[in-house]
Amino acid sequence: MSGAADDHRFMAHALRLAERGLYTTDPNPRVGCVVVRDGRVVGEGWHRRAGEPHAEPIALAVAGESARGATAYVTLEPCSHHGRTPPCAVGLIEAGIARVVVAMGDPNPQVAGKGLTMLREAGIETSVGLMAGDAERLNPGFLTRMRHARPYVRCKLAMSLDGRTAMASGESKWITGTAARHDVQLLRARSSAVVTGIGTVLADDPSLDVRLKADELPGVGEATYLRQPLRVVLDTRLRLPPRARLLKLQGPVLVVCGEHASEEAEVELRATGADVLRLPQLGGRIELTQLLRALADRGVNEVLVESGATLAGAMLAQRLVDELVVYQAPHLMGDAARGLVRLPGLERLAERLEFSFADARRVGDDLRLTLRPTAATAP
Repeated sequence: MSGAADDHRFMAHALRLAERGLYTTDPNPRVGCVVVRDGRVVGEGWHRRAGEPHAEPIALAVAGESARGATAYVTLEPCSHHGRTPPCAVGLIEAGIARVVVAMGDPNPQVAGKGLTMLREAGIETSVGLMAGDAERLNPGFLTRMRHARPYVRCKLAMSLDGRTAMASGESKWITGTAARHDVQLLRARSSAVVTGIGTVLADDPSLDVRLKADELPGVGEATYLRQPLRVVLDTRLRLPPRARLLKLQGPVLVVCGEHASEEAEVELRATGADVLRLPQLGGRIELTQLLRALADRGVNEVLVESGATLAGAMLAQRLVDELVVYQAPHLMGDAARGLVRLPGLERLAERLEFSFADARRVGDDLRLTLRPTAATAP
C-alpha cells in the first residue's frame, strides 16, 4: 500500500473518531487524532467535551514513548494558545512527533495557521488539506461562526404530501411517525440552540429539549454526558407565560424580546431561571441578523429552527438558512390545511427560493429531505 493510501486510511480513521464528539463537544469543534508508527496505530483519541483534553493529548498519552518519531493525523489544525487546556501543538512537539498530517486549518483567529507554524519551526514535517471536505462537514457550525460571526442555521419542517403542516384548526400532532420524531431528537442533540417563535409556544407549549439518554446517541463511544441545547424563544412583547413547559425543564432558556418589552414581564421570566435578551426590531419583529450575531457571541455553533410558517418563512426570505431538513409524511391533509412556510411577496418564478438536494432517505414511514440553498438563495 502506498504512502498516500496509508495517509487516507489513517485520516479517515481520525475523522471517524472526531464524529464521536458530534453531540458532546459544543461549543468546541469535533476533532480526532491518530498516532501512527511503522504503519501501526499506537495512539488515538477524540475531543469529548469542552474543558476536557483535546484529541491530540489523549492520543499522545495512549501512544506514550511510541509517539517519538511517529506521524500524527489530526482532523483540525492543532491549537497554539493556552485556553482551558494547554496548546496541542506544544504537546506534539514535546512528544517527539516527526510528521503531522492535518485535514484542514483552523479559522479561529487564535489559531489560524499559528499551530502549523509552531510545528514547522520545531522541525516537524507538516501537510494540510487531506480529506478537507470531510473535515469541513464535521464542523459546519464552528467553521461558520469563526468565518462569518454567525451560527450555521438548519431549519426543520414537517409536512404532508401536499405540503401542509397543520389542519385549519391548528391540529398538528402528529404529522410524521415515531422514527422521524426520533430523528429530530438527534438533530436537537447536535445543535447548540433550538429557536422557535412565541406563536408556536403559545399554540403547542413545546419542551424543545433532548429527550434521549446519552447511551441512545449513536457513535459516542464512552460518552455519558448529554448536553441540552439552548432553547431560544423569539417573543417581541414578552408574552411567554412563566408556567410554560420549556421553563420547567432542565437546560438553559433564552427569551429574545424587543427593546420596549415590559420590564415587569422580564423580571417574572428571569425569576424562572430564563435569560432575557433585548434586540432591535425590524417591521415589528426581532431583527434576525442581530439575533444570529448575538447567538454567535454566546458560542452557538449550530442553530435548529423549529417553528411555525411565519418565522421559518422569515429566515428563508432573509437568506439566513444554510440547510433545510424536511420530513414528508405519506398522507394528504387538504387545501384548507396550513401551508409549510409564509413567503409573502413572491409573484414570479424568478423570485422563487431555490435549493439542491444534499440527501433523501426514508425514515420509518416518512421521507427526510436535506436541502441546501443554491448560490442565489444562500446566506
